[in-house]
Order: sequence, then structure tokens, then C-alpha cells
Amino acid sequence: MACRAATMVALLLAAVAATCARAQLHDKFYSESCPSVEDVVRKEMVRALSLAPSLAGPLLRMHFHDCFVRGCDGSVLLDSANKTAEKDAQPNQTLRGFGFVERVKAAVEKACPDTVSCADILALIARDAVWLVSRVLLLCHFSNDTVRVEAKF
Repeated sequence: MACRAATMVALLLAAVAATCARAQLHDKFYSESCPSVEDVVRKEMVRALSLAPSLAGPLLRMHFHDCFVRGCDGSVLLDSANKTAEKDAQPNQTLRGFGFVERVKAAVEKACPDTVSCADILALIARDAVWLVSRVLLLCHFSNDTVRVEAKF
């Protein structure tokens, strides 16, 4: 009987906690504090991928390595003096695109100082990399006109 009561109390507390919890993340998270963040990132992505389309995969991989170790926290971007940062771990030593991420971060900081997290910038970069490359691949598949592909990109 005591076990059943404890289970009921635990379920009740879980239900109350679930209804009280509010997620902070949504697609309009920066709509007031930095409404131009997505445009800034997309502009930088278009510029970079038009020069180096092969950068899309490494940027997505960097986001994967950041998020699936200890959560999306931007820690894969950190440097350390004694080579103990996440960036220095064996699986991350072949990551590419850090310089590009720094350029995007600088552009975002110029538009919205001290507002957007590195983890969010990395997520936007990965999202736009996949979207832009998929658009180019679809256009390449349906059109042999290279000029049209570049213009759409």
C-alpha cells in the first residue's frame, strides 16, 4: 500500500511539473532581442557555400559533435591553453570550418552584441548549410543549366 501511495505521489508530482515547465526554445526565440540573426547567418552561409560548397558537410558534422557529446553548448568551439578542450579530443581533431564559424559569430556580434549564443549560431549554420546545399542539389538534378544553379544559390 505504501508503495502504491508513493507511486501515485510521484506520478502526481511529475504531472504537475510537466504542466508547469515551459520550454524556452522556439523558432522565434530571437525575434525581439536580435530579429536579424537568421538573415545575418544565412547571408554568411550563402557567401561561404558559393565559394566552398564542400564546407556544408563539415559544418553539419561540427554541430553533430557539439550536440551529441554533452548537449548543444558550443563547447566544441572553445580553445584551451593546455589542449584539454572538446575541440582537442581525438574525434574532433578532423573538424573543419572553425574559421568560418568565427566569421559568422563576428557578423552576428556586430548586428546584435552579446545576444546570440555560440551554440545557437552553430545550429543556425548547420540548418542553413543543409538547406542551401539541398536546394543546389535539387536544382542540379532538375536542370543542366549551371548558371541557373548559381543564380538560385
